[in-house]
Amino acid sequence: MRSLGRMDKAPGGDSPKPSHTALGVLALCFLLQMIGRGLGDSFTVFLKPISESFSWDRAEVVSVYSLTWLAGGLMAPFVGRLFDRSGPRLTYSLGLLLLAGSFLVASRAQTLWQFQLSTGLCVGIGISLIGNVPSSILLGRWFGPRLPTAMAVLYSATGIGTMLLLPASQLLIDRIGWRDAYQWFGIVALCMLAPLLLLPWRTIATGSLHVAQKTDTGFVDHGWTLKSAMRHHTFWALFSTFFFTAIAMYAVTAQIVAYLIDAGFAPLQAATAWGFSGVVLLFGMLGISALDGIIGRRPSVLFSYGVSIVGIILLWLLQYYPSYWLLTGFVVTFGSMIGSRGPLITATALNIFRGKRVGTIYGTISIGSGLGSGLGSWAGGLIHDWTHSYDALFVFALINLVLGLIPFLVVPALRR
Repeated sequence: MRSLGRMDKAPGGDSPKPSHTALGVLALCFLLQMIGRGLGDSFTVFLKPISESFSWDRAEVVSVYSLTWLAGGLMAPFVGRLFDRSGPRLTYSLGLLLLAGSFLVASRAQTLWQFQLSTGLCVGIGISLIGNVPSSILLGRWFGPRLPTAMAVLYSATGIGTMLLLPASQLLIDRIGWRDAYQWFGIVALCMLAPLLLLPWRTIATGSLHVAQKTDTGFVDHGWTLKSAMRHHTFWALFSTFFFTAIAMYAVTAQIVAYLIDAGFAPLQAATAWGFSGVVLLFGMLGISALDGIIGRRPSVLFSYGVSIVGIILLWLLQYYPSYWLLTGFVVTFGSMIGSRGPLITATALNIFRGKRVGTIYGTISIGSGLGSGLGSWAGGLIHDWTHSYDALFVFALINLVLGLIPFLVVPALRR
């Protein structure tokens, strides 16, 4: 019988083939990422009804969304440290418990600070606890040289969560109201906690012996610490790429559903169209990862930035020429590239800084993504309120996309 935690040899080659257990771990990480990111991004659907319920400005409501990703980013190194010390069981359980409580509190919120605390800070921390940082480290123990592909699958969970939860959120809001919708989110998250605790965590946390012992026999632990990593130029190159790219993407995504409604699309059409980005995101993730193996890292990443730029231009045109053709073009281009660079950046970081403190180091690098997400969505709301249009917002996003790709042009370690 095939033992748990084993990585089997692929026929006729030296690359290890993931065992059923490894694929099960990937499925678990995918599910948690899908739920966490889907719940977080669902706020783009709640933005308009909450704003109308309390007569708040766009920037005030978007500040809740900004705090979600800001808190998640700032918590990343602490999540990595918690994972390094206590393992995945405690990390994931705390995340689900915090998400459940946050949405139950949000369903009764009456003031802006209550939303900022619950669906902002607490949801952001909960997403971080069940999200990319712990799952990346865990998958690294199971997939070894196949980690970029595993990471592409993990990152695609963001799109699947968006595809499922955005239309579902709009349907719930239309039928039972946004407060009851939030209450159901909390109940579902709470119900997931019990089966999560019953999983065989000792086996899951151990990882594959093949990955640990055989996939890189020449590996030498250089004793990376957070302090030494922060003195390395690649650390800051990865940080800045995360930071500027997140500013660009979240300045746009926070207001996409509201923007499409303002452009003349029905609310359910807008939520469903943007939710469909989850379908194309899966192909974008896998496509860019496959392209990386064919033409190299730098050309693959630069191509993804180019497609993102095309997507923003198509979105800008939609306010003047609202049509399903332009809408489809935007969803396919922009939606397919959201996070498409993430698996490659993550694999690069885990490979360069691997060792006993990789969780803390990678988590600290991920602060760039959280800061950029929070700043981008908040700045996007302010720009809309100041200009009463979306033109300046799209220019702001395009500038930051260009800043995000610069490290791949000048830093040698990011070209490989």
